[in-house]
Amino acid sequence: MTKPLLLSSLLFLLVISAAAQSGRRVVNPPPPREPVVETPTEVRPERLTPIAELSVLPEDMLNRELRALDKGSFRLSDFNGKVLVINLWASWCGPCRREVPDYEKVRKEYSGKAVEFIGLTTEDPRTASEKVKRFAREVNFGFRLGWADRETARLLMNGRNVIPQTLVIGANGRIMAHWNGYGGQNRSRLHDTIARALEEIPSSSQSFR
Repeated sequence: MTKPLLLSSLLFLLVISAAAQSGRRVVNPPPPREPVVETPTEVRPERLTPIAELSVLPEDMLNRELRALDKGSFRLSDFNGKVLVINLWASWCGPCRREVPDYEKVRKEYSGKAVEFIGLTTEDPRTASEKVKRFAREVNFGFRLGWADRETARLLMNGRNVIPQTLVIGANGRIMAHWNGYGGQNRSRLHDTIARALEEIPSSSQSFR
């Protein structure tokens, strides 16, 4: 390469380099941000809204029409003057299957007394009718049986999502006991609570044919 051509080439390269450096500096773009993955909120089972602890059943609860398991309907107020034993149960409940025979023994002990034994299932009659009736037959459930609608369950269960539950209500409407779950002592507890409730009723009103 001749000297003039070499000088011309060097000059050309210097001009290009200067032109490139006279422009704006290229700023490297920030690294890409990690995509934000939203964690779905955990969906918890629907719970009954707790209410203030009841000491007596409200009038609207006593007069609410409850659908009977087989046919017809009844109200808790139909048994005014009696001790009420209310058992909340479900056909899918294993402890209920063990508890019912124990409670049946208590029911037979108080046969002819001023005590009404009522079993209310919290299931949906539109979808669980056959299962519920089969359960009642298999365990020889001799209580008066019916369906607890959502509001009835809310009032009686007080937001406690536990099955079974038992309430003993005195003839004056006072809730004398309310317990959850099944245990070996439930039979004697039920028997003793009923006996205590009957003591508050005049003896002349305790025998029913």
